[in-house]
Amino acid sequence: MKHERFEQLGGGVQVCVSRAHTFGSDAVLLADFAAPKPRERCIDLCSGCGIIPLLWLSKPDSPREITALDIQPEAIRQMQRSIERSGLGGNLRPVLADLRKPSKPDHAAYDLVTCNPPYRALGTGFISDAACDQTARHEVECSLEEVCRAGAYLLRYGGRFCICHLPERLVDVLALMRKYAVEPKRIRFVQQRIDTAPWLVLAEGKRGAKPFAVIEPPVIVEHSAVRFN
Repeated sequence: MKHERFEQLGGGVQVCVSRAHTFGSDAVLLADFAAPKPRERCIDLCSGCGIIPLLWLSKPDSPREITALDIQPEAIRQMQRSIERSGLGGNLRPVLADLRKPSKPDHAAYDLVTCNPPYRALGTGFISDAACDQTARHEVECSLEEVCRAGAYLLRYGGRFCICHLPERLVDVLALMRKYAVEPKRIRFVQQRIDTAPWLVLAEGKRGAKPFAVIEPPVIVEHSAVRFN
């Protein structure tokens, strides 16, 4: 398709990106933060071009089963192109669905749920003209609460929910995790430099866990060791 291209991720895995469905450093950081185990069953919500699952699959110790869910047909089509180009037919399952309406068979079925959600609540920030940009950046198709509720529904007992968001919405993230019995366990801020304020926060909660959270050392982007290439 016009304006689409493939980018190498390593390990023979390529991702199909376009102007409408591409990825940023927040997705790369979330993929690393979540660190799925080889035997885990994982699902990525608001998956877009599928960058988070594809980054996992570019590693030799990738999870045994990954589902990538998105509400946008073009995003799913791009994922399918990436799967075909990378030969990942048996490893990644793209699903066109609304996370607000999870299927009954998926209830408590996953060890790990990840989401790089829309950051802007309705009524805040500049609204883009393009529908795909509105879906990616603003809570027009799902709210933060709906994301956390879906994550809790999909997780098995003891399973992990990992999300990235704006630091100014951290309290909302943690409050909503706890509301749906996903106890916050790890928090990590991302800064451009050691002397700058965080521009991103990574948070992990565990389904049914007891209260006890760890604040990890920040990621300093200019000196980060996160590498997927």
